[in-house]
Amino acid sequence: MTKKFTETLHLSSYALYLSDIGSSVGFHLAVMHPERVTAMIVQNGDAYVEAINKDFLKTGLLDYWEDRGEKNTQVLLDWLLTIEGTKWHYLHGASDPSKISPDNWVIDQAYQDRPGNKDIQLAILYNAKRNLDAYATWQEYFRKQQPPTLVTWGKNDGIFTVEGAELFKRDLPGAELHLLDTGHFALEEEVDRIGSLMREFLDRTINTERSLPGDPF
Repeated sequence: MTKKFTETLHLSSYALYLSDIGSSVGFHLAVMHPERVTAMIVQNGDAYVEAINKDFLKTGLLDYWEDRGEKNTQVLLDWLLTIEGTKWHYLHGASDPSKISPDNWVIDQAYQDRPGNKDIQLAILYNAKRNLDAYATWQEYFRKQQPPTLVTWGKNDGIFTVEGAELFKRDLPGAELHLLDTGHFALEEEVDRIGSLMREFLDRTINTERSLPGDPF
């Protein structure tokens, strides 16, 4: 769908912002059309199996990948897809949780609780298993294409560890790495810092004049 979207808009080149589970969409797109990628900005979006937090997998996701039966499905429904699980994504690892608006998890959960949406979330979580098989292909793309890459990473992430950020340097020696004292959703605490890093990086690497969130125009 994203590939079709870029082609409908006749986008011949673009920089990719890659974060969380949705980063897989961007990595797949980059592999399909490496000639179109001018730069990558990775924010807690993993491409290395070694970096997946094993404690997070033990919350039920690993068992669910092995068996989508009722028992393992219910484990995810009882925590990961509840308001407490959604709230955990925002607050775990945050340096100052009081700065993060409760609107985030309340609104997220309201959308998630609509009829049929839990089934969609379960399908997305199960399909994430396929990304593990694609990691080697993504890493080969990194080594071969060497796209300009900025990595901004909440170092206290409970899903993708700091090792996940550092491993990008293995295949992309020129990548710029910034570890920030926050969690998985780093933008919640570090939006100004990340925005500044992005503007400087894009200006320097691809001489872009496009505006980014926070610009006055």
